[in-house]
Amino acid sequence: MRKAPKFVLVLVTAPNRRVARRLATLALKSRLVACANLLPGVESHYWWQDRLETGREVLIVFKTTATAARRLERVILEAHPYETPEFIVVPINAGSPRYLDWITANTRVP
Repeated sequence: MRKAPKFVLVLVTAPNRRVARRLATLALKSRLVACANLLPGVESHYWWQDRLETGREVLIVFKTTATAARRLERVILEAHPYETPEFIVVPINAGSPRYLDWITANTRVP
């Protein structure tokens, strides 16, 4: 049986940098993530209400623990302006032990 990953990346899109920064700050100040990378200029193509849509977004990549990701989801969904925000959790199967220790040291779950 495969062990569940301890660390994850969480992907969240935001409509602009202001919102992305607010969500990143909220997650960081809550100590639910060790790091948040903001990648502006993402061109998104997607279906919404039976229509093909296109838009510019900012992708936020959060680095956190699997345990903290569950709480992070509630915080992001509550604070996000989208009706159906993206919240995708990607397992980290391996990484530099020093970096993973850093994530652990800087992430706390209330």
